[in-house]
Amino acid sequence: MIVVDGTLKRRLGVWLLATVGILGACLLVEAYTSAQRAADRAYDSQLEAAGLTIAEAIQWQDGRPIVEMPAAAFQILATDQQERVFYAILDTNGREVTGNLDGAVTPAWQRDAEDESVWMTVQHHGTPIRLHGRELTSAGWESLDPVQIWVGHTLSGREALAGDLFVRTLTRFLAMVLVAGLLMLLAIRTALGPVRRLRQLLRQRDADDIHPLHARVPGELYDMAETLNALLARQREGRDALLRFTADASHQLKTPLAGLQSTSELALQSDRPDDWRQALEAVHGSAARTSRLAGQLLSLARLRHAEETSLAATDLPALLRDTVMEWAERDVAQQHDLGLTPLPDAPLRIQGEPWSLREMIGNLIDNALRYTPPGSEITLGLERHIDSVTLSIEDDGPGVSDELLGRLHQPFERGGRQDTQGSGLGLAIVDSIARRHDAVMSVRNAPGHGLWIGIRFPLLTEET
Repeated sequence: MIVVDGTLKRRLGVWLLATVGILGACLLVEAYTSAQRAADRAYDSQLEAAGLTIAEAIQWQDGRPIVEMPAAAFQILATDQQERVFYAILDTNGREVTGNLDGAVTPAWQRDAEDESVWMTVQHHGTPIRLHGRELTSAGWESLDPVQIWVGHTLSGREALAGDLFVRTLTRFLAMVLVAGLLMLLAIRTALGPVRRLRQLLRQRDADDIHPLHARVPGELYDMAETLNALLARQREGRDALLRFTADASHQLKTPLAGLQSTSELALQSDRPDDWRQALEAVHGSAARTSRLAGQLLSLARLRHAEETSLAATDLPALLRDTVMEWAERDVAQQHDLGLTPLPDAPLRIQGEPWSLREMIGNLIDNALRYTPPGSEITLGLERHIDSVTLSIEDDGPGVSDELLGRLHQPFERGGRQDTQGSGLGLAIVDSIARRHDAVMSVRNAPGHGLWIGIRFPLLTEET
């Protein structure tokens, strides 16, 4: 049963959108921080320029600095956001010469400014401001006493600039995402093109067209295309095997039916009751063989096409003993020496179907009875291995040539013998049952003469 679990297009789209979203979030964070840094650099440059302008306006009188705040300094700091401007001029003792910071510059800040320019964001009367301080060691011609110049303003201007820069970046980013989304849809559609072409190629094929696929596919679809070709190859083999089996079955059924027809025609042409009786006996024997052949054909078809059923734990020695005892009592086995080797006392359990295992053992025995002369010995037994058990049957008949051993499991294969009443289906049924039980059938000539057939089953462990 095939269940639709989404689409490849949707999955690719989701993953690509997730990737773009994560990268986009990182880029937006970087854009925001870059906008903040750019705004800080721009406004910090204004603070620094304003500080230098104030420094140029410092004059000395009686060893003290006198400052008239230049209008240029305020023009430098003027913005559209109407920033509040703060400044302070400190003498060498840290006293505020002029300014509106109201003693906000702490001694610690003054010590920091002695070494290098200071930049900081602080709270002044509850309002965050950006403050810049620097010390000048040669502020005038009459004195070399250092003075510190502190300049600051509120943050609304730089925040507005940072927001404007970020909005511009965001606008460009959203436009880029929209274009990327359209290109992504086009890329997904193009990338899935080979899948659509392969689907159309399969849909256009006739139901009985099982020839290999011929198509150009990308590397990712190569394994799937090869798997489809392998499946089609197995279907071809199965169809050819079915056609051969049907042809052989038709031939096998046609021969006895033709014999029945000719025997009945000869009997109808005769007026003698003895001829009629002989014809009836011939018809009865031929009908029995045909019935057996039809039964074996049905068994083989049932085994090869039956659905998987649940197997149960089966005691193989007990089943073998019962089946051999049943066959030993039949008339067909009276002219042979049918027996068992000593069986293990402990149960040997396998996963199996009792009815099909009985059918397998019966076909092994029937095959040996039909292809060995009267008086032959036929021996069945079990051999225990570490994790498996082998069920074997051995006879002292004429055996089979080595070149035919590998073909005995094929339907209608009689090992080159045409002097028997066998149909050639017995070992084919045995092989099908063995495969159904994950077992392996082996065939070899017995030492001296005769034939040995073994089926090796996996044993059930105690945990199983």
